[in-house]
Amino acid sequence: MYIAIAGNIGSGKTTLTEMLTKRYDARSYLEESNNPYIGDFYENMNRWSFNLQIYFLGSRIRQTMEMLSDASEGYIVQDRTIYEDAHIFAGNLHEMGLMTSRDFDTYMGIFRLVTELIPKPDLLIYLRASVPTLISQIRKRGREYEMNIDETYLKRLNDKYNYWIDNLYDGEVLVIDKDHEDFVSDPAVLEKICSRLDALKNRSSQ
Repeated sequence: MYIAIAGNIGSGKTTLTEMLTKRYDARSYLEESNNPYIGDFYENMNRWSFNLQIYFLGSRIRQTMEMLSDASEGYIVQDRTIYEDAHIFAGNLHEMGLMTSRDFDTYMGIFRLVTELIPKPDLLIYLRASVPTLISQIRKRGREYEMNIDETYLKRLNDKYNYWIDNLYDGEVLVIDKDHEDFVSDPAVLEKICSRLDALKNRSSQ
C-alpha cells in the first residue's frame, strides 16, 4: 500500500511518516532536506526558485523510481508528493513573480510527463494547519534556513494546499486538522489514521 503524507512546511509530515513506518514496518521515503539551493533560495527567492524546484523534482522522480522497483507487499510511506512540488510550490512561486513563465512552463512539462507514468497514492494524508501552528513547529525544530520564512508566504502556500485538496486532487484523502488533532500528544489521532489505513488494506485484499 502506497501512503503519502502532504502538508505545508512545519505541518509534521516527517514525524507522521516515521510513526507510520514504525507502526507498519513500512518502507519510508523522506523528503530530501539537503537541497543545495535551499539556503540561497530563502535569501533570494527570485534568483534561485527554478534551481530549487528542479532539484526537488529530480529528487522526487528518483524516489518514485525506487518506489516502483520495490516489490514489497507491505506499506510504503512517502513524505511529501510530487504533486505538491508542482501545484503548491512551483505554482506559488510563479504566481508571486518569483519564477519566470518560461521556467515554470519547462518545469510543468517535466512534471506532466512524469505523473503520466506513476500511480497515485492509495491514501493521501493531508495535514492541514494554520500559520500560527506552522510557525510554532518551525521554531521548535530550529532549522536555521527556515527561521526567516515570511508568514505571508506560508499563508499563500496554505491557500494553495487547500485549493488543491478541495478542487484538484481526485484520489483518496484523509484530512487531519493539526490545530486540534496532534498525533504526537494524542494517541487517538494516530489510531484514527491507522483505522483508515487498515480499512483500505482490508478492502483491497477482498
